Amino acid sequence: MSRTIALITGASRGLGKNTALHLARQGIDIIGTYHSKAQEAQALVTELEQLGVRAAMLQLDVSNSESFAEFAERLRQTLASTFGRQQLDFLVNNAGIGIHVPFSETSEAQFDQLCNIQLKGPFFLTQRLLPLIADQGRIVNISTGLTRFALPGYAAYAAMKGAMEVLTRYQAKELGARGIRVNILAPGAIETDFGGGVVRDNAEVNDFIASNTALGRVGLPDDIGAAVALLLGDGGGWINGQRLEVSGGMFL
Repeated sequence: MSRTIALITGASRGLGKNTALHLARQGIDIIGTYHSKAQEAQALVTELEQLGVRAAMLQLDVSNSESFAEFAERLRQTLASTFGRQQLDFLVNNAGIGIHVPFSETSEAQFDQLCNIQLKGPFFLTQRLLPLIADQGRIVNISTGLTRFALPGYAAYAAMKGAMEVLTRYQAKELGARGIRVNILAPGAIETDFGGGVVRDNAEVNDFIASNTALGRVGLPDDIGAAVALLLGDGGGWINGQRLEVSGGMFL
């Protein structure tokens, strides 16, 4: 019997890496992508293999949609050679960056960069990979709590994520005929190196978030990796077209 395979973009660090480890502990084989840090990517492969699963890491720039056809072919070859499969089961569109800049000062270059990585990239990458996703598969997109509450400096970033939330519902509707479930997970503030590590490293910011969160602390990577695993687990089979906020109750 073939094993379940998950493809996670941006898997070499942060929430993507944590998600890969959570899924691997459930016996799910992992294909991850990385942008430039090949050493970190290979270290994760070793870590995943030590958990008893098969793993591979492929280079991908999600901002460059012209590269997606070539990436899909490399993915097809990797599925066959490393996993003995023609298709994967789960896609997690995790890769992203954060830019903190006031609306009044946001440049077109910053807007375009965020759009290419946070919206255009996952839109056309998922489209390109549809033949490689098995029927009854699942897709998890990643949003942010900032689409529900507004904090100054994230207008462009949150706008892209808001578009992804709408896209998720359309994907769920249009891919339902193949039994593919599509949901979007919206993390609150998490202690990672994302956005320069401000939530993790700035005590004032950390305290502000914790004091405005029902559970009284800032989120940790394990909170998010476990939530993605929940959506991809047995209990997530009837969850479809939904936005799931995982924020510990920020700004309730």
